[in-house]
Amino acid sequence: MALRSRVKFAKCQMLVTSFFVLLLSLAGASIVALTHFGDHFTVISRAPLERSPFQSLDRWVFAVGIVLAGLLGLGAALSAAATVREAQGLMAGGFLCFILVFLALAQVAFWRLRNPTQVEDAVLDTYDLVYDQAVRSPSGTQSQELTAIQDTFLCCGKTSPFGLLGSGEAALCQGPEAAREDCLQSIRNFLRTHATITSTLTGAGLALTSPWLPVPGAQPLQTIPGSTRASTPF
Repeated sequence: MALRSRVKFAKCQMLVTSFFVLLLSLAGASIVALTHFGDHFTVISRAPLERSPFQSLDRWVFAVGIVLAGLLGLGAALSAAATVREAQGLMAGGFLCFILVFLALAQVAFWRLRNPTQVEDAVLDTYDLVYDQAVRSPSGTQSQELTAIQDTFLCCGKTSPFGLLGSGEAALCQGPEAAREDCLQSIRNFLRTHATITSTLTGAGLALTSPWLPVPGAQPLQTIPGSTRASTPF
């Protein structure tokens, strides 16, 4: 009786964990889609520059994020199906997905620790390039692109380190737009909020896919003639 209760508890634990992993995969896919297709990042990535510091980084983040979200969702589905059917082959597939995601997320976390401002620097460098070209050519397409960026981030211009702006820079922020926040600060605030969300999702992914925690892939079910038992990860 006690053994059967432990088996039921293990199955429920694995199904609940699979559900949370599935939610995490959906959240990850959502944040990746918002990063790639959202207004704030789209207006930066479509800047008509010969060499945009952000475009290649944006494509890399989108590709990696979609693959990781897909692997998480697949692992959760395989683990849930393996728990219900007591199929070791499906459980092995789910375990493999979680191991791959764990290794990839560990690499992402290491990259974030080594390069904490790489995304921020790429976005700010892109804005600086657009801003400088708009100042030199107020009637060009760069001026329209700068206006689109400023309207999206609800900001205007950037503060001069010397406290004085040239006539071309001053002309970019007139009327109600002059009361807006400095664009560099506005972009930094947005990116830091976004980084906090992605770091939280990365940490949750590492916790749920870590091989030494009670995750779906770490508790394979074994079927024995006449009885069923669940092995523990320890």
